[in-house]
Amino acid sequence: MRESETNNNRDRWVDMSVLMRIQDLQLRASAVVDGFHNGLHRSPLHGFSVEFSEYRPYSAGDDPRSIDWKLFARSDRYYLKKFEDETNRRCYVVVDQSKSMEFGSIAYKKLDYARTLAATLAYFLTLQRDAVGLLTFDHEVADVLPARFRTGQLKRILSMLDKSPRGTSTDISTPLNHLAEIVRHRSLILIVSDFLVDPESLRAPLSFLRARRHDVMLLRVLDPSEVDLAISEPTMIRDMETGREIFVDPATAKLDYETRFKQHEQSLVSLAGDLGIGWTSLKTNEPMDLALLELLNRQQRPNLGGRGRGFTKTAGGRG
Repeated sequence: MRESETNNNRDRWVDMSVLMRIQDLQLRASAVVDGFHNGLHRSPLHGFSVEFSEYRPYSAGDDPRSIDWKLFARSDRYYLKKFEDETNRRCYVVVDQSKSMEFGSIAYKKLDYARTLAATLAYFLTLQRDAVGLLTFDHEVADVLPARFRTGQLKRILSMLDKSPRGTSTDISTPLNHLAEIVRHRSLILIVSDFLVDPESLRAPLSFLRARRHDVMLLRVLDPSEVDLAISEPTMIRDMETGREIFVDPATAKLDYETRFKQHEQSLVSLAGDLGIGWTSLKTNEPMDLALLELLNRQQRPNLGGRGRGFTKTAGGRG
């Protein structure tokens, strides 16, 4: 997608400050997906909209009785209605609920954004009739819901996401290794975290998932003040996970912080590229449609094998 098209679509997307005032998690998710769907219908990329509706393109040999003629009248293309037994794939949304995710310099925290993003992804994938599961973690695995496509699955996911976090430190390797052990069938795995860990500590668990032929996408969630150090005067800051307090003078720390931050992010991007997995980075004041767009873009490209719905081997970064 060209940059101009992305900017044009941004104007149609749901404003985060408005969205996060909605109390119900499912209403937030549906607002994002519905707005995204409508935006795509108005965009030049009409072919995308079918990806998350309950249809698939007609192919030679398909039963013509399943063609949706009303959709044909609107689009001049043949699409078949998909039925419940036509689940495309298994998907797992993995959500970091560690203490660092409770940071926020705006009206809501990273964890609020991450949960809403996870709910949005689950809702989006459910509309595609994919089997969706959830894993939440902090320093250990908190909850696991196996991927299913059945009545009530989305509500179970939303209920798990609404639980209060209980952990302190972050350990991403343990839940990812656990997921690789319990998920036997090739799946799409979407990991939502701030990834404030040593990038090399992720190499082994992510390699393990890739060795099991899972498609993986990393969705980084950061507060705007973490990207651009938002400290105007000398102050004491506290590590939310360890409780350690550090004196920071922005006059001397800002440049060093920004250099280290960029190096850390580049290491994550490079790791994703090395392992052939997806990458996107979001600030909590940015629309979640960006994550859906990245997911949809990747589904349109040549896959890693399977049924034509995988991710490319090239990781993209947003910085």
